[in-house]
Amino acid sequence: MNKPLLHLYITGLTPRSERAIANLRRICEDELGGRYEMVIIDVLERPQLAEDERIIVTPTLIKSMPPPLRRVIGDLSETEKVLSGLGLHPPAGLQNQERIA
Repeated sequence: MNKPLLHLYITGLTPRSERAIANLRRICEDELGGRYEMVIIDVLERPQLAEDERIIVTPTLIKSMPPPLRRVIGDLSETEKVLSGLGLHPPAGLQNQERIA
């Protein structure tokens, strides 16, 4: 599996932004085992990046790699919905099962 590249767009260090950052870090560590790259972009400091990605609501999380590109909006508090929305959830039937090679 390629390492997911995640861009989290926030607007300043508001409570909602801080919650999204904490939730994303928890999800990445717990579910991806630390195999990810994360970039946090404050749209107040980098408005052109937000415009280029057509960000109209924050927090917005974009998974750009591996394809396809996926977006999730909100504070990322619902782990299953975040993983499913990003296409990072294991296929049905493979959760909580050991793989034998």
